[in-house]
Amino acid sequence: MKSMSLKTLTVATSLILSFPIYAETVKLPSYQADLSQTTVSGISSGAFMAAQLGVAYSAEIKGIATIGGGLYYCAGSGETKNMMDYIMTSINTCMKAASDAPPPNPEKALEKAKTLASAHQIDDLANVKAQKVYLFSGTNDKVVNKLVMDKTLEFYQLAGVAKEQIKYITDVPSGHAFVTNNPDDLACETTAPPFISKCGFFQSHQLLQHLYTDLKPAVEAGKTSGTLVSFDQKEFLDSDKTSMADVAYVYVPKTCESTACKVHIAVHGCTQSAIEIGDKFYTRTRFNEMADANNLIILYPQVLRSTENPMNPKGCWDFWGYSSPNPDQPDFFSKEAPQMRAIMKMVKRLGETKVAH
Repeated sequence: MKSMSLKTLTVATSLILSFPIYAETVKLPSYQADLSQTTVSGISSGAFMAAQLGVAYSAEIKGIATIGGGLYYCAGSGETKNMMDYIMTSINTCMKAASDAPPPNPEKALEKAKTLASAHQIDDLANVKAQKVYLFSGTNDKVVNKLVMDKTLEFYQLAGVAKEQIKYITDVPSGHAFVTNNPDDLACETTAPPFISKCGFFQSHQLLQHLYTDLKPAVEAGKTSGTLVSFDQKEFLDSDKTSMADVAYVYVPKTCESTACKVHIAVHGCTQSAIEIGDKFYTRTRFNEMADANNLIILYPQVLRSTENPMNPKGCWDFWGYSSPNPDQPDFFSKEAPQMRAIMKMVKRLGETKVAH
């Protein structure tokens, strides 16, 4: 028992010490990143956000991974007369998808996407056909029903994504959580904060390998070379109603300070921001170790709880419209959606020419 405790302490300490962190929050630097191969992943509400980014910004997003989430425009599957319609659909259809609730409607979602693309409110859907897609539903996930993920698969099939470009995993006994192989994370079947559970493999490595292929193995914990930058996220927000945090994070390998690296956006889930769980999402998921070995910059945008305006009591990403300027005409699905605009402005900054100091 003592040896296990010592091992756990050693691993935890090595993780903390392996990431130099800017002493204070700074303006997000530019790194002249290669934005031609940008990908995104997310868990829970972050998975819905990943799906939205992948469709709305398909000219820029080359691959998406959705873990315990659902398809683009899921909350529009039912009635869409007002905000309450979207809210009820997001809770019932997009999560429970139980016998007393209709499942998500991939045909309607695709038709909506076609309409928006024709109006140039999202990118050309031909780009979606070329994307790599990673889908994951844990067998013990009681938050988002597997049927929701099945319908997500169907959406991509209807959009023309080839079978070999899709990886759909449904045989891991995880709860509603991001999967790791850290010995001191929660038991695999658990659904509880911080929603990071040990199931014998690192999901970050698996999904990145699918999205990019031919990646090198991750460096060992404690052996990373880069810096975790705490940056001012406020400058990318167009309003004070986005529910996004003042501060977000980006991991930059040492090589990416002088090499044009690719960018991956890692989107946390509900009640999983740094305010809620500290550094766990941006250290324990082990994206950074994979990034270090493969010249990847990892962007960690952040969203917070909000109990007034907007109403976001669980700190979820917007997949039903709470951040929209007009709540009765929600826009969480176009390129004008406030949270997506903010995230993609961060990505654009990473690709700008590095300014010498």
